[in-house]
Amino acid sequence: MPKNLVIVESPSKSKTIEKYLGNNFKVVSSKGHIRDLSTKGKYGLGVDIENDFKPNYILIKGKKKVVDDLKKEVQKVDKVYLATDPDREGEAISWHLYNVLGLNDEKYDRIVFNEVTKKAVLDSFNNARKIDKNLVNSQETRRILDRIIGFRLSRLMQVKTDGSSAGRVQSVALKLVVDREREIEAFKEEEYWTITAKFQDFDAELFNYNHKEIKINNEAEANEILNKLSNAFKIESVEKKTKNKKPKLPYITSTLQQDASNKLGMNAKKAMMIAQKLYEGVELADETVGLITYMRTDSTRLSKDFIAETFKYIEGKYGKKYLGTIRKEKSSKKNKIQDAHEAIRPTSIKRTPESVKPYLSNDEYKLYQMIYYRALASLMADAKTENTTIILDNNNYQFKATGQVVKFDGYLKIYKNYEETNENALPPLDNYKSNVIVSNEIVKEQHFTKPPARYTEAKLIKEMEDLGIGRPSTYAKTMDTLKSRGYVKVVNKAFVPTKVGIEITDKLQEYFSHLINVKYTAMMESDLDKIAEGNANWVKILKSFYDEFEPSVKEAFVKMSKKEPEKTGELCPECNSPLVIRKGKYGEFVACSNYPNCKYVKNEPKEIIEITDCPNCDGKIIERYSKKGKLFYGCNNFPKCQTAYWDKPIGELCPKCNSMLVDKKGKIKCSNCDYEK
Repeated sequence: MPKNLVIVESPSKSKTIEKYLGNNFKVVSSKGHIRDLSTKGKYGLGVDIENDFKPNYILIKGKKKVVDDLKKEVQKVDKVYLATDPDREGEAISWHLYNVLGLNDEKYDRIVFNEVTKKAVLDSFNNARKIDKNLVNSQETRRILDRIIGFRLSRLMQVKTDGSSAGRVQSVALKLVVDREREIEAFKEEEYWTITAKFQDFDAELFNYNHKEIKINNEAEANEILNKLSNAFKIESVEKKTKNKKPKLPYITSTLQQDASNKLGMNAKKAMMIAQKLYEGVELADETVGLITYMRTDSTRLSKDFIAETFKYIEGKYGKKYLGTIRKEKSSKKNKIQDAHEAIRPTSIKRTPESVKPYLSNDEYKLYQMIYYRALASLMADAKTENTTIILDNNNYQFKATGQVVKFDGYLKIYKNYEETNENALPPLDNYKSNVIVSNEIVKEQHFTKPPARYTEAKLIKEMEDLGIGRPSTYAKTMDTLKSRGYVKVVNKAFVPTKVGIEITDKLQEYFSHLINVKYTAMMESDLDKIAEGNANWVKILKSFYDEFEPSVKEAFVKMSKKEPEKTGELCPECNSPLVIRKGKYGEFVACSNYPNCKYVKNEPKEIIEITDCPNCDGKIIERYSKKGKLFYGCNNFPKCQTAYWDKPIGELCPKCNSMLVDKKGKIKCSNCDYEK
């Protein structure tokens, strides 16, 4: 019987790790968090405000059996190792497990590993420690802050607006989107013109007059300049410079999400789900192993072991001249706690994307390939380019042409698919026999200045990171919340705020501009870091926040104007009051404005959407909704025929059992057996 119990968060990770340990170990999963704040007490916060913000934790719904099973396992062993994720969230989960399972300091140890490999897992036992209460305090403070702000402001928005929620990070991110939209609306385009000389092998653009910058505001000015030019240009200078093009640093969470969006077309939520799978473990031909390191990190640091292994790999495969140097970020805005983790990298440079491709889905392969080559490139030599600048003179008007050629590919040898390098060679005019070159034509072109671009998901994540808003674990969730709440819509990959999104932002700024802003949110993140480092008292920080926040909330509940429901133009058939559009749990509906005196609700005839023929009667499978508003597909002869499916039927029957085939998240499966098309 095993003498040691290892508790991790994920069931898939537990399967991977158990294969690394001997018979004396059993590995089980808590399946994530086991406790959360209750919804009891003042405002349903689950926090005793008057008693130093003491949290009231309860088991998460559905976790009782998990906890009961864990308690039984704990009783069977001599030692328990808490091996939850290596961040504040993971530290807090370990702390909850410690308390709920009734552990004591003699019976448990906390172990952490940045990658799910045999070596990393075994090494973690040599560095076992106790739970870091500072990290737990930081996570608890974040959770309490988010609960207070979320519950109080969300309720305010539900009462006063068409919105459904507000939050500490979410509302600031939304404000960025709204502010950008208003910049675009206020933008006034300006006309400008360019003049280009076209030669046989290159183009040169006018940029100076008498060696001072020139701006052409209209066509008349462009024509005036053209009249002064001839086709003969004097070669004023030809300058060549060799430049080093450095590889990018390895991925952190935000840059991974940005590139997943820009290069792979994955949103942040999907990218993080796939990264989680790659981290937790993949079954290869001869082993089960995590392919990448932990994917929630702010650090670009790489381990000495990985650097040594990769340098050896580069030298053997590409030669010594391709060896790079170890680089660090110039600015150190990253906090110490997050820097405890490495960058996101492959767990071994020897596991090339091509070697693991048969064991991965298409999306898993693409993301792993991108992570692999980014880490490999970061340790390779700089590329060297020769940049040429030609200055031509025509009647004191200076024209410029630039060119670039790669002299040494360096890291681009393996990274050119992910990074554009424009090569355009210019003719060797420095050896030109004559000092004059003749253009084929000189053309003018009208342009207009453009407004700032809307935020894409990738750009918004980058902006949040640059401003210090949120942390690696929050970016994907924030993006998803903005979309799911209907505060933004995505148009050509860009975020456009909806009416509700703008309304929410304006209302919050009217009463909470001192709290819902970039500076305050970034300061709060800094305070959370100080708590994690043991340099700040979490109760004092919460009290300081609450003493400023709660009076503003109470004032807003009294003074904030309530948005009147939209009238339909019809009158109530029961009391003759106007009918209005209201929002309910399952969407909009039309009801009497005289509620609660009149409780009339208009029953709109719903469009019947037929999917296919029912396989069990002569009816049709149609779209239907459960009492909780969830879409399902059922027979229109109900209750006589009770055929129903949660996944969309495709109208074909299973060749194995003759049941209906359904579309389950893009995969065609049988609704009854294990057949998959």
